[in-house]
Amino acid sequence: MQILIIGYVWPEPNSSAAGSRMMQLIESLQSASFSVHFATPAQTTEHMVNLGEMGISTSQIELNQSSFDDYIISLNPDIVIFDRFMMEEQFAWRVEKHCPNALRLLNTEDLHSLRSARHKAVKSGQNFQLSDMHSDLGIREIAAILRSDLTLMISEYEYQLLQDKFNVPAYQLMHLPFMLEKVDQTKLDSLPSFEERAHFISIGNFRHEPNWDAVLQLKTEIWPKIRKQLPQAQLHVYGAYPPPKATQLHNEKQGFLIKGWAKDANQVMQNARVCLAPIRFGAGIKGKLVEAMQNGTSSITTSIGAEAMHGDFAWNGVISDDMDEFIQSAVSLYQDEPSWKANQNKAIQILNHFYHKNEWQQKFIERLIDSKANQTLNRQQNFMGLMVRHHSLKSTQYMSQWIEAKNKG
Repeated sequence: MQILIIGYVWPEPNSSAAGSRMMQLIESLQSASFSVHFATPAQTTEHMVNLGEMGISTSQIELNQSSFDDYIISLNPDIVIFDRFMMEEQFAWRVEKHCPNALRLLNTEDLHSLRSARHKAVKSGQNFQLSDMHSDLGIREIAAILRSDLTLMISEYEYQLLQDKFNVPAYQLMHLPFMLEKVDQTKLDSLPSFEERAHFISIGNFRHEPNWDAVLQLKTEIWPKIRKQLPQAQLHVYGAYPPPKATQLHNEKQGFLIKGWAKDANQVMQNARVCLAPIRFGAGIKGKLVEAMQNGTSSITTSIGAEAMHGDFAWNGVISDDMDEFIQSAVSLYQDEPSWKANQNKAIQILNHFYHKNEWQQKFIERLIDSKANQTLNRQQNFMGLMVRHHSLKSTQYMSQWIEAKNKG
């Protein structure tokens, strides 16, 4: 089958969890011998993957331009994957018009409206309520999900939320977490030991609001109190695209070091004893915490940070929303070798139970094939999707056509 992925950005697996997720999807599609094409309106970037080396054809497409119509007609894909709902809004109506038989699949990464609503609750000092998602962003995002034949949800919590609270039918959704290689004792034994490691680590793309908020929490509230009890320890803060406001936080006297982009995230994670992730808002599942598990690094995070990541399995560190407990747990774990080693085994159990690549790849491909086979039937019973395509998508279409006409002068 011909698969077209319309990307929000070019994939950067070393910069973000979203980049890693995209590469996992591409690898899964190629494992099934599908022909994969990648197109995006985004500009090329410094850290993007060379997809051409993987045998993937790439195209630069434009927003609000009928040139995309010629492109999609020529390619005539069997399945189109929209990376995040903004791409579905922009291009789905053109795909439906010119390739009506193409299965339209939405890859959400996370529920943007959930992340945004939680952010607003934190800023206002209020407790998050599900009604906070009844926003313009929430309406747009849920409408895109309803319009799509199938939507991939990386978080099981969000997968259930869409069914239970927003009445999205199960046949339109698939829970698909990270797809990772199995970890065994041999891998664990090859990692640097407790004694060979030093310092704390925080990692995450600075352009992502939850990450930036976490860095500020570390700088102002958490790290000074940890450093007071562990005066020789340092906090190494990694992340792609650090803005001036981030680099200005660098302070060697305080042991607070802004390191910027990590060429090899696994290596810097392996050098640290403890990963700190004081995430106050967000959605999806957290790539940094998965990387900590893969590299034998204990992590201290919040209930939002660990959401939908470990089921009933014990966490490989500590989960706490209490600031004092968070700080004391970090200090204690940094010095507690037996607990630190025990956390590595907990991480293996979580990774192998919830994220086993071979198992999830097979489920993903089977679901794609099944959705394609039942496409006509599923669309006939999706009356809600038909309604939001008729109204929402038409407004998007006409706005796009107006912008195009305006640009032509």
